[in-house]
Amino acid sequence: KPPTEQKDWHDKIKAVDHVMKDIGGVVTRVGDETIGEMWSLTDGRDVLAEIDPRFAANIDHHIRAVIEKDIFHVSANTDPKGDRSLPPQQQDPDLMVHVTRETDAGIIIRGAKYETAAAYADQAYLKPTVGAWANEKLSDYAVGCIVKMGAPGVKHICRGGFAGRNSPDDYPLANRFDEVEALVVFDDVLIPWEDVFFYRHTRAAQFVRSTLHRYSAFPYVLRLLYTADMMIGAAMWNAKQTGLDKLQSVKEKLADLVCYREGINAHLTASIAMAEKSSGGLLMPQQSMLYAGRVFACSQLPAMMHIARELCGGQICITPNANAFEAEGSGKWLNKFYSLNDEWQADDRRKLLAFARDLLNSDYAGHRLTFVQFAQAPHFNHLAAVYNNFDFSGPLDFVKKSAGLSDRIDGKTA
Repeated sequence: KPPTEQKDWHDKIKAVDHVMKDIGGVVTRVGDETIGEMWSLTDGRDVLAEIDPRFAANIDHHIRAVIEKDIFHVSANTDPKGDRSLPPQQQDPDLMVHVTRETDAGIIIRGAKYETAAAYADQAYLKPTVGAWANEKLSDYAVGCIVKMGAPGVKHICRGGFAGRNSPDDYPLANRFDEVEALVVFDDVLIPWEDVFFYRHTRAAQFVRSTLHRYSAFPYVLRLLYTADMMIGAAMWNAKQTGLDKLQSVKEKLADLVCYREGINAHLTASIAMAEKSSGGLLMPQQSMLYAGRVFACSQLPAMMHIARELCGGQICITPNANAFEAEGSGKWLNKFYSLNDEWQADDRRKLLAFARDLLNSDYAGHRLTFVQFAQAPHFNHLAAVYNNFDFSGPLDFVKKSAGLSDRIDGKTA
């Protein structure tokens, strides 16, 4: 449901909370996050219609479709790109998605995109990565459209998954919550005219990129709240089972994790409390607050993972796998040395250490950390979004008055 009031956002938060607690983990690309791009398209409808009125009705149709049909919708953003110092026309043109020709039925596109969850999605909203070609007024690389993931010519080349590599007893998160990425190849794929949102106009492409995450950043950052909770829980249980939770130094590190968690929560809460009506009539999270929260949550995650790793201790990297605890020879020794007292027996300790290892130390943990840093653009783009959405007039006026500066500095008559 497109958000039109604060209750809609609170309902979305409750829905995500229910899912995460029900499944016992964190999943990102399940449709509610990427669908926010369609709400951004709602806001941009009139601008896009002004640039090229042919496709305005298509926007209305597809927004109704995702509301009424519960379509699993993902995002097609990142091209292979190739040599980024060169415009696409000076290298293999297929390294960025482009239109090769028009037909009566629609446009033909060629290229590729990296997409998460594409192999099990219904459709993707394809839009360009703005590059050197954007200096032109018209370009075959400026295309935005819906691509059906099972359409002829769409090929999915998936990365290797983490599930099944090792026992779920040893890697409980990797085996349950891996969300597979793919290089999705568009080998002369027909996009019907009714699925096109903009075509050839670089101004339209730049507008779409500038507003793309105004809604979808919220559920993206919300996921990191649950990642923070998992780190706090894993670290706290590890400290409690060894009795180290009573040490002031341990309490301070746990408090650092709590501050990270509450910082994320504060940005999310404030962005809804200060929400603004968008040009399309939707309730938009306060943009500079939301984007600042995204910077905070993503940029501080590596340091918070290190704190959690310190609190969990070195045993997360040296504890044997579950089958060793059950084996006839090694089992009795492992159960002896991993049992602490009546409350903390070897089985629970092993499970906790395996969980912490998969959360903080495994291949899956490294993958998730990298995903967070790039899934909604890299860090410099996050900072650019903050800069472009923050209202600098308040600080400027405050200092101008406090310092007694003249009106000349802002072009006004003294």
